[in-house]
Amino acid sequence: MPSGACKISSLDSSRISSISPKLPPPRRKTPKKSSVDTCQPVDVHHGVAEAGPSNSPSSGESPAEKEKLLETDNRVSESKYEICDGSGGGGAVDVMSVLEELALAAAEEELELSADQIRVNDQLQENELLAMESIYGENVIIRDRQRGLRTFQIHIEPKIHDELTIATKLCTTSNKMEMASTSSLDEFSYSFGVQFLPPIVLTCSFPASYPSHKPPRFTISVQWLDSLKISSLCSVLDSIWMELQGQEVMYQWIDWLQSSSLSYLGIHQQIILGPYGIKAIGDRRAVSESISPDSDIPLLMRYNDEQVRESFLNNLHECCICFSEHPGIDFVRLPCQHFFCRSCIGTYSDLHVSEGTVNKLLCPESKCGGMIPPSTMKHFLGDDKYVRYESLMLQKTLDCMSDAVYCPRCEFVCIEDEDHFAQCSKCFFSFCSLCKSARHVGEPCISPESKLQLLEASLVSASRITGAQRRLELENKINDIIRELENRINEIMSEMEVARVCKICPHCKMAISKIDGCNKMVCGSCGKYFCYLCNKPINGYEHFRGGACKLFQTVSPDQWQERTNGRRAVSRLRSELNQERTNGRQALRRLRSELNLGRGHKCPLCSQENVKTDNNNHVFCWACQTHYCYLCRKVVKRSSEHFGPKKCKQHTAG
Repeated sequence: MPSGACKISSLDSSRISSISPKLPPPRRKTPKKSSVDTCQPVDVHHGVAEAGPSNSPSSGESPAEKEKLLETDNRVSESKYEICDGSGGGGAVDVMSVLEELALAAAEEELELSADQIRVNDQLQENELLAMESIYGENVIIRDRQRGLRTFQIHIEPKIHDELTIATKLCTTSNKMEMASTSSLDEFSYSFGVQFLPPIVLTCSFPASYPSHKPPRFTISVQWLDSLKISSLCSVLDSIWMELQGQEVMYQWIDWLQSSSLSYLGIHQQIILGPYGIKAIGDRRAVSESISPDSDIPLLMRYNDEQVRESFLNNLHECCICFSEHPGIDFVRLPCQHFFCRSCIGTYSDLHVSEGTVNKLLCPESKCGGMIPPSTMKHFLGDDKYVRYESLMLQKTLDCMSDAVYCPRCEFVCIEDEDHFAQCSKCFFSFCSLCKSARHVGEPCISPESKLQLLEASLVSASRITGAQRRLELENKINDIIRELENRINEIMSEMEVARVCKICPHCKMAISKIDGCNKMVCGSCGKYFCYLCNKPINGYEHFRGGACKLFQTVSPDQWQERTNGRRAVSRLRSELNQERTNGRQALRRLRSELNLGRGHKCPLCSQENVKTDNNNHVFCWACQTHYCYLCRKVVKRSSEHFGPKKCKQHTAG
């Protein structure tokens, strides 16, 4: 590699010209006819300024070259549109075929160069390709040599400072020959925003006389421009070569296409696709890959989405929860387009699932409320917690259904009818969904107080069974019956207490108690609003304006004094509840003693009557909390030491 290779990699035009060797003038072959080696550029409509080699003449132009440029300008003014059968502007054109045609046309004016000139040009071409590969990396694609000439492609991404709007007019007619005469009533506009545009593809081949005498042969292909606009870009590249003739120009071409092509075309905020169904007669080197709106719009959208995602993954972002910066690959983007780091969203999901508040498992961004997809939840939660998440979601969904009730026997989900009756599909129990009792057509529901009285009567009737009948019928079932009755009594007492101090959410039937504040309540289960006074669903505060319900209740001084002394009220309520529990336990113990008459045994310490349960001789005194043996009446400190093969038997009948 010559000593000037490192300077050429920077592609500074002044340095390049300083190291280029002084070559003798080339000997030109006699051409058969006058022609130029490339197709000439044309005008661009929509207010784009005309550009071409004639606008930037070189100070060293010969009269023959000026005459050629004048002929080019004449052909530019004759460019026009023609209606074609295709739907685009030449999207199927092969750029390599175009380069082959350009090489054949240029062969007629090929220069005879000396061996030294060819060697120097070849070295400069190799250095320029190495420089472009080091600058643009994977965007430079080296192709196979065509006719022994170096050929390559460069993907140039135009710089976009702000978001661009892509717009096009879609026609309702399907006849392509009528598209040119379609009225404005038969078409409508469609637009969308992008942050990235598909690259401008510059395909070049170096002739043997480049860079000493001839420019590179090239084509420009673009997905989102028509051929006339691309022709104007070709003319600018020609003018740059005329200014830097005899020097390497690839870097200047690429830099201009990347930074100045959009502003040159007058594209600042909007790009209008099309026109479609019309073939533009322009520069042969201009290849428009625009085919139809059906193919162009999805391609532009897909490319923009891919580039936005890639840009997001490669940059640093701040998490809105922990306010720490992480690379984009460590973030999770939700369907609402808000993103959070994986650590925070994992902790956030685990917390709500553990507490059972999956209805609040929404986008953490304030005022968003977007859902987190189950696929995201499955990624961050383990198998066990994801099963719990699905179970809770099903439970919350069923609770929000107004006609879904649970069977009082097997807790299976049932659907109630208009008369508030339901039949369980699992145990086939037909019941009333209001009182949870058996179906009672034409009769009112039994109140909780009446249920409590019936249960107490059942306990009394059970206590009146004779001893012989008791031993035959209730020997193995007495404990189960007592336990079931006790549970039902506790459940009814709880329902009575809930009905006294709570209101039922009209959406999900969850019991809610108001501690303080206004009467606009929000359910902690389903998150819906309702009025605490009339128990009706509401949306905002309009319900309390001019209606019977007031937002804040008027509190008397006595009530205010009672509320301010909350500790005393809570203590009094706890004392009452504890007293009721104590009385209930004592009543049940007395009942057990009555039902197990003849099976009782006195505690060796406190002489309290205790009952032997399930043939187990290890008895626990409920009064003094002492363990003792039913057979030997001794206190048992450790069961394994007192009972054994040569000791007291732990289980005996009677």
